[in-house]
Amino acid sequence: MRNMKCPVRVSVRTEDDGIMAASTPTTEDAIMGSTTFWNGKLCFITGAAGGIGQAVAVAVARQGARLLLTDLRTDELEQTASAIRTEGGRVDFLRAANIADYAEVQAMADEIHARFGSIDVVMNIAGISIWGRIEDLEHRHWRDSVEVNLMGPIQVMECFVPPMIRAGRGGAVVNVSSAAGLFGLPWHAAYSASKFGLRGVSEVLRYDLARHGIRVSLVCPGAVDTGLVRTVRIVGVDRDDPLMKQLTGRFQKHAVSPEAAAGAILRGVEKGKYMVFTSPDIAAGYWFQRKFALPYDLVMRGMNRYLEHVRAKAGGR
Repeated sequence: MRNMKCPVRVSVRTEDDGIMAASTPTTEDAIMGSTTFWNGKLCFITGAAGGIGQAVAVAVARQGARLLLTDLRTDELEQTASAIRTEGGRVDFLRAANIADYAEVQAMADEIHARFGSIDVVMNIAGISIWGRIEDLEHRHWRDSVEVNLMGPIQVMECFVPPMIRAGRGGAVVNVSSAAGLFGLPWHAAYSASKFGLRGVSEVLRYDLARHGIRVSLVCPGAVDTGLVRTVRIVGVDRDDPLMKQLTGRFQKHAVSPEAAAGAILRGVEKGKYMVFTSPDIAAGYWFQRKFALPYDLVMRGMNRYLEHVRAKAGGR
C-alpha cells in the first residue's frame, strides 16, 4: 500500500481563469482542505483500488465524506477501504464491478439507492490506457477504450445523476479525462476517442445540470505516476526495449504523485471549477493551443516525428 499522505504542492487551473502559471498553495489554500464541502456527503468513486481513484478516496474520507467505492480489482479495493477505515474514515459501500457492463452498474446503483437514497457526488475516475498507430491497433483496442473510458462514465451518470436531480439537493459530477482529451498526442487515437468523448459529454452536462445545482468538473491530468503508466498498452512497440524504458522513465520523473493530483481535484471541485488541471504544463499547453494554433500544430507534428523515430529504433513493426 503506497504512502497515502496528501501533498502540499499542487496546481489547479480552469479554462475560465485565463492564468496558466503554476501556483504553490498558500496557508489559505491549505485551509481549503479543512472546508466542510465534503463532510457527510455520499461520494461514489470508481477506480478506487489504486492511482488517482485511491488517492481521491483517501483524501475525501479525511474531509468527512461517506464513501461508496468500486473497482474491478477486489483485493486492492478492500485494501483501500481498510486503510481508510484504519484512519477513521467511513466506507459505507464496497463493490467490485465492471463499469463497462451496464447491468453491473445498474444493479450497483439500485442497491445503493435502496440503502442510502440519492448520492451527492459522482466521481468517474476508473480508466484504461491503450496507445498505438491506427495500422497497429485492432478493433478490440478501440472497443475496450471506448467501453471503459467513455461508456463506463456515461453508464455511471445514467444510473446516478437522474436520482440526484429528483432529490433536488444539488451535488457534483467529476469526470476524469486526460491531456489526451485536449491535445492530438501521437499514438493516442483510441485513447483520445474516449477522452475527447468524455470531455464533450461533460461540456454539455456542465450547462444542462447547472439549473439543478449540480456542478460538473472535468479533470485533465497530465503525467501522473500511477500503475497505469507502468501497464499502458502500446500496440506494436516492445515496452521492454531500452529506448522505450528510457522514455517511460522520463515520463515518470516528470509525473506528479496520485496524492498531488487528488489534492488538485478536491480543491477544484470545492471551488466549483469546471476544468481542473493537476499540473501546470497541461494548463499552459491548453492555453497555448487556443491562443497559438499554428505553433501548436508544429509542436504536435514534431512530437509525432520524434515518437516515430523512437518506435523505429525500438524495433516496432
